Order: sequence, then C-alpha cells, then structure tokens
Amino acid sequence: MNSIAIFCGSALGSSAVYAEIAAQVGQVLAERQLTLVYGGGRSGLMGIVADSALAAGGKVIGVIPKQLVDRELAHSGVTELHIVDNMHERKTKMSELADGFIAIPGGVGTLEEIFEQWTWAQLGIHEKPCAFLNAENFYTGLIQFIQHTTEQGFTKARFTDKLIVDERIEPILEAFSQYQAPAAKWGMVDQQDLVK
Repeated sequence: MNSIAIFCGSALGSSAVYAEIAAQVGQVLAERQLTLVYGGGRSGLMGIVADSALAAGGKVIGVIPKQLVDRELAHSGVTELHIVDNMHERKTKMSELADGFIAIPGGVGTLEEIFEQWTWAQLGIHEKPCAFLNAENFYTGLIQFIQHTTEQGFTKARFTDKLIVDERIEPILEAFSQYQAPAAKWGMVDQQDLVK
C-alpha cells in the first residue's frame, strides 16, 4: 500500500478537535511514507491535512475540478495537483491514485465520496479498503445506521464487516495492510435477492 485517499471537510467544523485530527492524519501518513491523495483544496480540514503531510516531508497529490479551483482555493504547494473537468472525474482519478480510502470529519460531500468508493468495492469495481475515522464519535450514528441497513437485509454483512472503523488513524492503517476484499455483490447471489 503506497497511497491513501482522505475525504474530509472543506470547512473547519465547530470544534478545534477536528483540525487536530486532520493534522495528525497528515503527519502519520507522511511518517509512514504513504502518499496523501485528497481533494486539492487549501481550505478547512482539506488544507490542514495537506499542510500537515507536507510539513512532515510527505508526498501530497490533490485532485480538484476546474470550477472549484477558485471556490475551494486550490492548494498551490502540493506535490502534484490534478485539475479535472468535474466531480465525477475527481472521484475517478482519486480512486485510481489511492490504495485505500478514509473519511475523517466532513459533511455530505465527504459522505458521498466515501460511500461511492464503498459501493464500488461492493460491486467489485475495485478491491480497496474503506474506513471511517470515528474520532470523538463523529461517525457513531452513521455506523449504527449502516448496521441497521444490514439488519434489514439491504447491506450484506460481509461488506459491513469489512468496513473499517476506528477512532485513531494508526489501527486503520494496520487494518488496511492486512485487508482482504470480500466477494463482490454479484459474485455470491443469494436466492432471496432474486426477483421471482
């Protein structure tokens, strides 16, 4: 594993702890010589995670749509900055560049990005791990809802079980290093899922 995509807020959030989390994530990735792949902005947590990785001597690759270059204040100091045409290309490029995906605190954009990658994993489009950094219980309610979707028969347990959740970045990276992808959704067809 060489590179990790971090999905996070372009805002700072309401608590200083979120900035501390982002800074720690960037530093740990750099210390482990893992390339940071992220959304390319210099605002909010996005900027903090990039600046922290750079300050620790890490490699940082940003991917940002051209219509957001000015709005999200594209980071001019990253190792590589890819400017793409739209959000779809951004997510596709980040998926190509990264070996795993972690959501740290953020809003609906962060959720949309991590859920798309997790969906792609379930469909067998890639076999890369996905994780939620649940510091300060930020994602606890969401994880409970994901478990609810499993209990109600909409998310297979093998996918929920492989979703990595921890309050610290280090155990997530350890889990990534040992990750084995489950069988893709349509690789194991359950009879109850077939339309009769």
